[in-house]
Amino acid sequence: MNEKELAASIGTDIAASSLIGWPVNSRGEDRSVPCISFLRYMNACLYDVQYGYYTSGPTRVGKDGDFYTSSGIGQVLSEVLAGYAITYGKTLNVPLKLIEWGAGTGRLSAQIAAAGRRRSHSWNSSFQPILIEDHPLHMQEARQTFADLSSSGEAGQKAHFFSSNEAWEASCLREPALVLANELLDAFPVHLVACIDGQIVEIGVAGDAAQGFYEVYMPLTDSRISGWLERDGIKLREGQRTEIHSGAADFLKRLGSVMTRGRLILIDYGHEADEYAAEHRMRGTLMCYWRHIASDNPYIRIGQQDITSHVPFTFVRNEALESGWRVIDYITQKQFLIENGVLEMLQNYNGTDPFSEEMRKNRAIRQLLLSDQMSESFKVMVLDKI
Repeated sequence: MNEKELAASIGTDIAASSLIGWPVNSRGEDRSVPCISFLRYMNACLYDVQYGYYTSGPTRVGKDGDFYTSSGIGQVLSEVLAGYAITYGKTLNVPLKLIEWGAGTGRLSAQIAAAGRRRSHSWNSSFQPILIEDHPLHMQEARQTFADLSSSGEAGQKAHFFSSNEAWEASCLREPALVLANELLDAFPVHLVACIDGQIVEIGVAGDAAQGFYEVYMPLTDSRISGWLERDGIKLREGQRTEIHSGAADFLKRLGSVMTRGRLILIDYGHEADEYAAEHRMRGTLMCYWRHIASDNPYIRIGQQDITSHVPFTFVRNEALESGWRVIDYITQKQFLIENGVLEMLQNYNGTDPFSEEMRKNRAIRQLLLSDQMSESFKVMVLDKI
């Protein structure tokens, strides 16, 4: 079972670590143990090459997976994004690479391609789909999805598929591009930090596969952490913890350094800085998902469950600006959908069949607009690279 192998690998990493932590519940004991940062632990759980959640195993998204994304609610989001891409493409007046980073099974990109072709006769010559995904089975499904589209004549230009490592070296990022990151940032590993005795310390992970893993306090492992908290105005209460999204910062900086002209659309669940220091967020926002069941324990089902946290958009905005991006828009997903024509997609229907195409689309629109989780907590941030 992959869980045992991954746990053993993490245990070996901890045993060999030169970092030292002290137990969270030491009760005055003067005891130190070897540890790794929570970020390193989370990275192994999600992205270990052989056993990581996002790099191995069965399909992770959808009914048979562990969670849904907004692209799983009908085809409404893809219709809106296709229209948005067409409008943006006209402003640049050059062919664009239409890149989805963290494309999963390719469902959203395929829906956008099909919707774009229906909306515009020039879609095929204007947009080339590029899918970036690290999960082998997801990539296989994405390839098959686009093969099916090609056979039906709906795909447009030939799609290209890359892993993340391949994408950084590919020429597509250096050409005019529209990059879509739908629920990508919340999948990056995070630092966990806490305020203990008035000081910011990091949460580390100690233990081994046989006895289990547990949390310890340790010195900060990234010199940027204190500066980030101060810049974003986050002052933690005594005992409060929060997540630091250094992976998102590194992604924005690296993408900003290689893109020459284009736009990045970030769609994710998240908040502004004041939410992370609020009294009801004493334990932060970290959550785990397995077979659509939520928990707050990342030390079980190692490599078998998703580990995620809410995206801090104040942090993302500041990091984007410092990395050379220009913030074009930042609104709720509900407002983004409305501003880009979703209400025009509602259809009058007098029939009685609740499973008709018209009724399914109307229900999907209502769910995206009226669901508290989907409509208000999901945000859209649009960044330009010129």
